[in-house]
Amino acid sequence: MSGHEYDAVSYWKANLRLIFGSLIVWALVSYGFAILLRPMLYGIPIGGTDLGFWFAQQGSILTFIVLIFHYAWRMNRLDEKFGVHEE
Repeated sequence: MSGHEYDAVSYWKANLRLIFGSLIVWALVSYGFAILLRPMLYGIPIGGTDLGFWFAQQGSILTFIVLIFHYAWRMNRLDEKFGVHEE
């Protein structure tokens, strides 16, 4: 295996790690907090409603937007590290 192939494999492993980490956070917030854990979060007030409802209506959307920017920022760093960034 040449050095170039090894770098490509490492690059895609790091990329997949980032994707799976983002998906785990998204699923935890969207399904975990908003649906599965909503009864446990019912008594915690935020913005005039309970925390579980807030996650279902606002929190999951805001988390998704933050994940998009985080993914773009991390991918730019990975691209520079592996020498595949755009000039």
